Amino acid sequence: MLRRTVRSFHVPVALFLALVLGSALAVLAQAPPPPQTPPATPAGRAQAPGGQRGAMPNMPKPGVCPLPTLPALASYTDASFYAVTDVPHGKVEQVPYKNFAGADKRMHVYLPPAYEKSPGARYPVLYLCHGGGDDDSRWSLDDPKRGGSAGIILDNLIAAGSAKPMIIVMPHTNCSVATPSAPGRDDACTQEFLKDIIPYVDSHYRTRASREGRALAGLSMGGFVVMNTGLPHLDTFSELYVYSSGYFPDPVKVFEENYAALLKDAATNDLFRVPFYMAAGETDIALRNGQATLAVINKYGLRNFWVLSTGGHEWPNWRRYLHQTAQIMFPDCPAAAR
Repeated sequence: MLRRTVRSFHVPVALFLALVLGSALAVLAQAPPPPQTPPATPAGRAQAPGGQRGAMPNMPKPGVCPLPTLPALASYTDASFYAVTDVPHGKVEQVPYKNFAGADKRMHVYLPPAYEKSPGARYPVLYLCHGGGDDDSRWSLDDPKRGGSAGIILDNLIAAGSAKPMIIVMPHTNCSVATPSAPGRDDACTQEFLKDIIPYVDSHYRTRASREGRALAGLSMGGFVVMNTGLPHLDTFSELYVYSSGYFPDPVKVFEENYAALLKDAATNDLFRVPFYMAAGETDIALRNGQATLAVINKYGLRNFWVLSTGGHEWPNWRRYLHQTAQIMFPDCPAAAR
């Protein structure tokens, strides 16, 4: 008779537990993770788009007037927009005056084609400043190499319905300086504008004598007039256009120091009926200075147009900057929108 011998095999407890735990972990690793509950948003704090918590500071908002579409810049070689054509023409007058310091001065004034025929009409005014070494005659001079043909440019734009009929005042701004004055201290050019030029123009011509009816533009050294005079006096001007200009490295620091409070004030944007405009050529001697100045303006969130064109520091650019910007000047929006 055979006997079966049964042997018992005892698995150590530690090994058994390890096998069981390993199997459990393997199962858990294959299971999808449980949904996570997002942290609660504290009461009173806004939930920003994109899931970011917290109200977004300094959110940009639209301007007081509808944002204009900046027209395409004419090509560098295009001469048609300042060619004399068979359209109604305005006229340019030379006007002598004596400034606050007792100096004899002169300005050229362009009157639009219908000015004499419409005695009841009033017109906005563009104050247009020349560059260093030039005088008040250059912007109206019909010379491709030395002048701006401003009157012809406006004649053609007005005839095409592309620009508002406007008066253009071209003063002799040899008073321009490359460093902005301290707040509350007007430089000589600013004083001449406020005490002499604007009062004379408003009293001798049928102007829209309000900030909504005044724009200030200038090329090169005239661009300093735009910034030195225009920015501290947005109670007088509502549009500023800088062509081929910008502060040098040391003055740009003074510019930021002097105007930081103005630029960071959210209400300043509402004083511009058209965004602040700057333009320069890609080989322009003023390009780097213009970019440095614009960097300060961008730092504080001032709405602006920046145009980089072909060409350099020259009339082919300045004429087409005027041609481009004249088409967006003096928008049709309520005068109460400031």
